[in-house]
Order: sequence, then C-alpha cells, then structure tokens
Amino acid sequence: MRRPTVVAIGGNSLIRSGQRGSIEEQRANALITARAIAGLVQRGHAIVITHGNGPQVGAQLLRSEIAADQVCPEPLDVCGADTQGAIGYILEQALIHAFAETGVQAPVATVLTQVVVNPADPAFQRPTKPVGPFYTAEQAQQRARDRGWTVVEDAARGWRRVAPSPEPCEIVEIDAIRDLVASGYVVIAVGGGGIPVVRRDGELAGVEAVIDKDLAAALLARLLRARLLIISTDVACVYLHYRQENETPLRCVRAAVLRRYAAEGHFPPGTMGPKIEAALRFLAHGGREVIITSPELLTAAVAGRSGTHILPDRTPPRHRRRASGRRGEKGASRSVRLQYQAPV
Repeated sequence: MRRPTVVAIGGNSLIRSGQRGSIEEQRANALITARAIAGLVQRGHAIVITHGNGPQVGAQLLRSEIAADQVCPEPLDVCGADTQGAIGYILEQALIHAFAETGVQAPVATVLTQVVVNPADPAFQRPTKPVGPFYTAEQAQQRARDRGWTVVEDAARGWRRVAPSPEPCEIVEIDAIRDLVASGYVVIAVGGGGIPVVRRDGELAGVEAVIDKDLAAALLARLLRARLLIISTDVACVYLHYRQENETPLRCVRAAVLRRYAAEGHFPPGTMGPKIEAALRFLAHGGREVIITSPELLTAAVAGRSGTHILPDRTPPRHRRRASGRRGEKGASRSVRLQYQAPV
C-alpha cells in the first residue's frame, strides 16, 4: 500500500467564526477543502481524512437539553457517533462534487470509527474538556448533582460541563481503513477523535469522554505509516507571539526547535497546543512532514508556498532531496520554496 497523506480538518473549518452552523454553511465550507483534496488526489496522493466535531457535538448536546422533557438525552459517545456520520455524509458529498468538477476517479467511504482509551487514564479523574452549552451557577450545580457531571466556571460566559479527554490508544477499525486505502478509496475516518470506548471482559463499551482530535489524527497517521500529516485549522500558519505586536509566522521548522517553542509557552493548550503535540508525536514515529495551514491555503501549502512545514530533526536522505527540489514520486511532484527557519 502506498504511504497515504492524512488530512485532519478542524470542526471549525466546517463552521466558520460568525456562522450559525447551518447545514448549507457546512456544505459550502466542506467544498473548499474538498476541492483542495481533489487537487492532491490528482497529484497522486492517497488520502485519508479525519475531522473535528466540537461545534457539532455542542449543538447536539444543546438539542438534547432543549428536548429533555420529550426525548432521552444522548451520552457523549453516541453524540460522537451521530456527528461522525453526519459530517462524513457532508464531506462525502463535497468530495464527490469536487471530484466530478476535476475529473478525479476515486471512490469515497466513511468509516464510523471507535478509538480505545485506557479506563485507568488519569484524565478520567481530572476532566478538562469543555462540552455543551453554558449554564447559570444554579443550573450547573443541579446537573452536577443529578448527572454526576464535573462543571467549571467561565467567568465571562457562565458555567459549563467538562469531560475527560483520555489518550487515544488503539483504532478499532484500522484494518478496514487500510484495506479501503489499498483499494483506492479516499477514506473519512476517526472523526472527532473517534468514538471513545474501553475494553471490558473482551467487549467494547462506550464511555463519557472526548478524545483530542489532533492526537487521534497523529495516531491514525502513524498506524497507516503516512508520509505527510496535514492539519487544517483557522489560521494560515503557526505563529510565535500570536496576536501580539511581535507576531512571527513559522514557515519551516525542525521538531526540536518547535518543541522548545512549545516549552516556552507559545502554543496554548486550548488552541494550537494539541496540534503541535500531534505534529511532534507523528514525526517522532517516522513521519516525514507535517503541514499546518488553513483550508483555503491547503493546495498552496502542499506546493510549498504557504503554511507551516514541520520536519523531523534528522530528515532521511530521500526526503531531503524531495524537500529541496522535485518529488520523484509519479504524479506527486511539488517544489518546496521554503527555507528552513532557524531559532529566533
């Protein structure tokens, strides 16, 4: 099987800032990414797509709250499964449309994906991932008593539930994903970090948790032995001193340098931090390159004209030749015009 390219789409890439999150808006946003992916397929990339689902799960939980006196609310694992299916459907249609525009002949399949976590993971004792709507203090405390939730205060907006975010350990459907890639499919999998499950007495059981989508994407890319991991987000590239007067874009950087920047606190845990951690994990396990960029710039970034390119500390010789000139792989050539960025 060719070593694929994994494209991780953020949930906010489907619902942009200021949008209500209608299906029409999500379809239009998905088509932007789908057209870029069609270009990658044309250039010979085998593609596996994963995606976030934070805004969609939040909407699902809010619907459950509003309709609580009419229907039973859904647990987090079922919300994850529901949104995986819905987003997979939207992405499939967008890809089919984009492929028809460009003449790409490639089937598309969505794999509803379970990800195994460790029930002894310390995250279950320290929930940190905000989910669902905001509440008053009285509403939050009532739900904490009745439902066993952990709730925290956001001073600006109210109280909110927080869920455990355990480490992804195993992708249950990885063999099916591999088989589909080997058969020429563009695969959508591990949506929202995957449906969190644990193994109990030889069986799988869903748990109330949220797996970080970027760390799950890194695990997926490692298990597929992907060459390239692309993380699509809402900024053009990674910045030092983000939104400050001395804001500095990172164009091409080695893993060790990026690790130092992370230790200095440049990448907050709620935003860019998990993406940087995912990139470093992927490269530490044999990945050749990570690109972080926005959906609109995805094509330009893969061509070496935009985005942040993160490379291993010691790049294998074949990769060095590719990064300095033309990729030798048939149908997948690109000219990387970025210079390595020394520490600043």
